[in-house]
Parts: sequence; structure tokens; C-alpha cells
Amino acid sequence: MIEVVAELSRGPVFLAGEALECVVTVTNPLPPTATSASSEALAWASAQIHCQFHASESRVALPPPDSSQPDVQPDSQTVFLPHRGERGQCILSTPPKILFCDLRLDPGESKSYSYSEVLPRDGPPSFRGQSVKYVYKLTIGCQRVNSPITLLRVPLRVLVLTGLQDVHFPQDEAVAPSSPFLEEDEGGKKDSWLAELAGERLMAATSCRSLHLYNISDGQGKVGTFGIFKSVYRLGEDVVGTLNLGEGTVACLQFSVSLQTEERVQPEYQRRRGTGGVPSVSHVTHARHQESCLHTTRTSFSLPIPLSSTPGFCTAIVSLKWRLHFEFVTSREPGLVLLPPVEQPDPATWTGPEQVPVDTFSWDLPIKVLPTSPTLASYAAPGPSTSTITI
Repeated sequence: MIEVVAELSRGPVFLAGEALECVVTVTNPLPPTATSASSEALAWASAQIHCQFHASESRVALPPPDSSQPDVQPDSQTVFLPHRGERGQCILSTPPKILFCDLRLDPGESKSYSYSEVLPRDGPPSFRGQSVKYVYKLTIGCQRVNSPITLLRVPLRVLVLTGLQDVHFPQDEAVAPSSPFLEEDEGGKKDSWLAELAGERLMAATSCRSLHLYNISDGQGKVGTFGIFKSVYRLGEDVVGTLNLGEGTVACLQFSVSLQTEERVQPEYQRRRGTGGVPSVSHVTHARHQESCLHTTRTSFSLPIPLSSTPGFCTAIVSLKWRLHFEFVTSREPGLVLLPPVEQPDPATWTGPEQVPVDTFSWDLPIKVLPTSPTLASYAAPGPSTSTITI
């Protein structure tokens, strides 16, 4: 029996273009007092990163697979296929790397091997939607002599920041950020430079604040004014908005605002459409605020963007966008007042009306959500950084 442990040194969340580092430890768990005949051997071990794509058959119409290029011996148990047994199809993979060959371990002995690979920049982000799923994994394959291959899979989460695909690592040492107190190899310098560049771009895109005002009206007149200070956010930030109802000519009894994602299948891959030929979409609500606001002059709300959610992106098959979805309940009666009179000459009992004729309408405001620091995302939504398998 041999125990194989794969540990990600920095957590399971990465930015596309970063280098993933994993330590693979192979151990013979028998006590050292066991006889030498209890030594264990492995023929080889290999590692590879791949992205699996799975689409809902009821929502997405995919073209038939290309049968002219079949997988190499897909049914063979002695060929290293990282996506063997996985749902969907492998759309992205890195070249496999051999960790070791002809390894023999005595009882109680263990050996560790380091695996490093740069995550492809041209792939989609990790996403589990209602129509499609993009799932990244690091798969380690091990094999005994004359035995089937055993696969150890480590789940990953990949964030994609648009604009980093065309960035090249500077060759000039003076250009790349570095610390005189740290000794870094070339890979470490490139990784830290990419992370710092991504942080600078995210900060520049999300730190600009400027008040944007929107007049909200229905068929009878103005309901109020909505104000928001920015339209670009990072994962983990709060969307803060204000609603001024004092300027409206139509009484607003209640409103709600939801932070939503809109998953839309591209027209050429849609299987079914909504009413009137409008492409069907899927909406997921991540945060919601509801308030009764009659006689309210001014109010505000704050909606947190979950760190575990997926930033907006677009592929050839699906797109994901973020929005604020408002729903208003307004009165049909102009100048509606549901407060008792201020001055009453004689004591009296005041009762509000049992029914109020109302209208409802909705409004959507698009916003943009970008990734955040992979380290922050790892702390907020910790995933398994260590995976184990026994052969």
C-alpha cells in the first residue's frame, strides 16, 4: 500500500497566467519495523492541468464531436488520460509532466516531488452555471507495474482578468518589481510581477468614483432618483446605492433591489427560446434588499458581492453579466397619504385604507464585476488544498 498526497502551497485559487505549485508526497505507511520484503514500488507518476466543459443538453445545442480525431486508446487503463471518467469534454490542458519513474519505498519511507505549471491565459474562468460548467483540476496519475492507473484529482479555481492575455514578462530587471530582501528565482519574479500588475489594473478600474444619477419614472410620472458612485466592482466589494423619493410625483409604497448574474447562451448554441423569440437567459440572485418606503424621502442600500461568485466573462458559447434588478410598487392615486391628520379637534380613531390600487414595474442597471486577489478569494471561500489517495 502506498499513500500519495498532493498539496497546493498557496491555496486552490489562481489567476490565469500564474504559476501553480504543488508538492506531491509519496509514502509507504507501514511502520519502519516491518520487514524489507514490505517495500512498495511505483512504475511512474505524471501530472497535468485540464479544464472540463459540460453543457446542459436541454439548454445548449452543441455541434457533434469531431470523430476524425478520436482519443488515443480511450478504453485503455494503462494510458494516462487525466479526464478519464469526467463529465463533458476536455477543452484545455497543459502538457503532462513526469514526476518520477521506478520509485521504491521501504516501510516508513517517503519522498516529495515538486510540480509547477503556468495556468493557460486563454482559457475560461471557473464557472458552475445552469447552462454550462467550466471546471479546472490538477490530475496526478500513478501506476504500479502490471496494474491500472490510479488518478488523484485536485480541484482548482481559476480567475481570468481580461487584458492580461497579451502581457509579456519584461526582460529588463529594472522594470520588473523586486525586493532586495528576497531571493526569487525567475519563475517567482514572473509570478509576483503578474500578481502586482493584476492588482494595479484592478485598483485602477475599481477605484474611480463619480456620482451617476438615474431618474426613475413610470407611466404616471417620476418616482424618484437613484444614485450610485461607480459601476465597476471587484469580488468582495459592496454595491452601495441611494434612492431619493422626495422629488417624485408618484408615491412609492415598496421597492426591492437584487444583485444578479445573467447567464446567456450565445444565439447559435441556444436550444430553446423564450416567448416572442427572445433568447432565454438564467438569472441568479446573490444579494437582495427590500424596503417599505411610503413617506420615505431618502434611503440607501448595500449589497455584498460574494467572493465565491464568478466575475463577468464571455466565451463562444455563453456570457455572464452582472446587474442590479429593481422592482417598484407605486400607487395609482396621485398624492397618496396614509398618515392620520396632524391636528384633530376631538379624540378619534384613525384607520388606514384596507386596499390601495397599485402598479408594479421593474428596471435593470448593468454593472461590471472583476476578479479579486486569489489569496483573498482563497481565505474567504477555502477549498481543499490537500488531496490524498491510497494505492
